[in-house]
Amino acid sequence: MAVTAVDIKSRVEFDSGTSWGAFGPYERIDGVVDFGVDPKNPANSEIIDLQHSPVGSAGLVNFSSDFVLLTPSTKESSRLLVDVVNRGRKRAIADFNMASPNLAPSSTIEPGDGFLFERGYTVVSIGWQYDVYRSGSLLGMDPPQVELDGKPVEGTNLVEIRPNERIKNSLLANRAHKPYPASSTNNAKANMYVKDWEDGPQEEIPRTEWSFSKEQNGTVVPDAEYVYMKSGFCPGRIYSVVYEASKAVVSGSTLMAVRDIGSWIKYGGLNSPIKSRPTYAYAYGISQTGRLLRHYLYSGMNLDEKGRQVYDGLLPHVAGGRRGDFNHRFAQPSQQSSPGFGHMYPFADEPTEDPYGRKLEGLQDRQKTFGGLPKVIYTNTSAEYWRGDASLSHVDLRGRQDLDLPQNTRSYLFSGTQHVPRELPQMKDPGPDGSLGLYGFNVVDFRPLLRSALCNLVSWVEEGLEPPKSKVPRLDDGTASTIPDVLEIFTGALGLKIPDPSQMWRLREMDMGLREDVGIATYPIKEGREYPRFVSSVDKDGNEVAGIRMPDVSVPVGTHTGWNPRDPSTGAPDQIISMVGFTNYFPVTGKSFRSHDDLRNSNNDRYLSKENYLEMVSKATEELVKERYLIKEDIDVVLQKCGQRYDEAISRGNQV
Repeated sequence: MAVTAVDIKSRVEFDSGTSWGAFGPYERIDGVVDFGVDPKNPANSEIIDLQHSPVGSAGLVNFSSDFVLLTPSTKESSRLLVDVVNRGRKRAIADFNMASPNLAPSSTIEPGDGFLFERGYTVVSIGWQYDVYRSGSLLGMDPPQVELDGKPVEGTNLVEIRPNERIKNSLLANRAHKPYPASSTNNAKANMYVKDWEDGPQEEIPRTEWSFSKEQNGTVVPDAEYVYMKSGFCPGRIYSVVYEASKAVVSGSTLMAVRDIGSWIKYGGLNSPIKSRPTYAYAYGISQTGRLLRHYLYSGMNLDEKGRQVYDGLLPHVAGGRRGDFNHRFAQPSQQSSPGFGHMYPFADEPTEDPYGRKLEGLQDRQKTFGGLPKVIYTNTSAEYWRGDASLSHVDLRGRQDLDLPQNTRSYLFSGTQHVPRELPQMKDPGPDGSLGLYGFNVVDFRPLLRSALCNLVSWVEEGLEPPKSKVPRLDDGTASTIPDVLEIFTGALGLKIPDPSQMWRLREMDMGLREDVGIATYPIKEGREYPRFVSSVDKDGNEVAGIRMPDVSVPVGTHTGWNPRDPSTGAPDQIISMVGFTNYFPVTGKSFRSHDDLRNSNNDRYLSKENYLEMVSKATEELVKERYLIKEDIDVVLQKCGQRYDEAISRGNQV
């Protein structure tokens, strides 16, 4: 049955009734949608623990999600875009309408330049993450519980703690989310480990040095949702707690919520709040939710309980080559760094041999077997390659040859970019995990490329017009290189501090334990041999040569990367800050403005004037439009932003 009830909390005009071209004004609808799923329906066969959840009188497992929907108030919508929200935050409109890229949660939706509205999209943001603390700014869900013999389930869990300052207390959760409480504050069999870098050796911290408690007003009190260590957690070190957890939920309800919100709107389900059914449906996920869409595809979830295809196209953005914690017992949906189910083979869409002996499979195998295979466009920044996993989606796992993508799939690297774009002026503020980078953040705004990717996906689905070819680092043309080889350029031509290559992120073979097939892991995970990692090769200036090169990279005023060493103030200076790159502007003019180790030509040596620079940018932009990696309407957007970055490079340089 899927949607069983809808509670509309508010229905108001959007943006004071602004009219968006042919589609007129929009309205905003906030509410809660109730789902009821049949645990015996084949569409739900891949959901771990669904059979252990209580059912209602209709024999259905029930759960509910927050949603926010924007749709034309007087016209028919052209198509549906489902915004799979990132850690509760609405992202699609900010990303495609080029509103502020600020990640701070907000109940307000900035309209930006109206890109989606002028094209008639209905946009629904769905709360799917059950451990989000729900609020007016953060969308979440109420998941089904897991019970055995009528009792809540307990079991082993692992939580990773990554402090950026010295602290004594830490919530027993990934980030600031709802924890799985310890089954008791005694938890005699619990263990805590610490290591100095992502892939480094770990040591156990004696149980006498920490406890399930927290310090309040100078007093340490037992608390099943916290861990406390008197000596403190050190910034830059990586801690993990293995303990007996309680209150397991059906984590795969995340996947069903994403499926059934799309089915509800597309097929005009119970009390659908829009005026007409859209013919086509698309789903967009960024970072965490890009990985969720990869997991959705891997689990074959794109047919609803009536056997109908839900999404015609998927756009997983900055997901790299991984999946995530979305369908196993005690899954933590925001967890992305600690080894676990989200780091598992397969990484590529087509079946690709695992050299370490796992069963041959590809990411799309189940969906191909079940039917309902969507068109897919993957977009990644440089950061996902430097994270060590993006290349696994298109290079064989022995690191010897490039892989072909299936006919329904394209993949694009946005060259010289970081995970989330930032606005000028360049700053050195905390990254997504709260740590500081050594250098000022990457200033390239790749969102015009993202808009073009969506337009190409729509044309592919609705008109049969194939998108331009994939553009990723490749072994056969020399545009893919190893991390140590690329870092040598930065110590040589640029004279910059680099991270220790041995402490960079990577994926390894994993032994998940004897109950992996039912979604239960044995912690800590036993890791073995590593998978190969490749990044884009770079030119003499340190700019990437693979992927789609914005004019910022092809007509540069500086060097732009997808990596940035950690600032010593947040610990671990030999490691990179998660998902953040840097921009290092070229010298302004002559040797007097150049670091003695910086061998790059100055901007005044490269460009006669700002006008000359913008002429070159214009030519590069028109070429991207011709190749369909950029839409014509964004030429002025790109020129304006490049002009602003030129001004900053000349006036401020690397002063952050």
